[in-house]
Amino acid sequence: MRRLDKLTTELLTSIDVLNTLNGGVVEAKVKLSQHDEYRQIDLLAPSVAQENLKAEIHNNNLTVYYNTPVLSNEKLIQVPKVVYNKQIPYFIDSANIEATYEDDRLVVRLPFNERSEGYHRDITPH
Repeated sequence: MRRLDKLTTELLTSIDVLNTLNGGVVEAKVKLSQHDEYRQIDLLAPSVAQENLKAEIHNNNLTVYYNTPVLSNEKLIQVPKVVYNKQIPYFIDSANIEATYEDDRLVVRLPFNERSEGYHRDITPH
């Protein structure tokens, strides 16, 4: 248990150090809204250029992130900072999720599929 506490402390300290070394980051704002045909996610990260916000679907999870460049051993590496990461609900049409840049934010639209009105069928015993 003591080793785990030390590891946790070191990890949290390194995260804080990365943030400090990179000049700090303003916390991203995530706004969720519901419309008739889709759900919408608006993401604003004031200290990040909008074109650096990326969205991807992997294993039925929607993740929005940006990379922070960090110099390590004289090599520039990109460290991802996750802004949003949630499982895509069954009633969202994953194949038609779209993202656009609008004003100073990334907008992700998640269209509903045929199950958004609920699913019903009779099950006949054999």
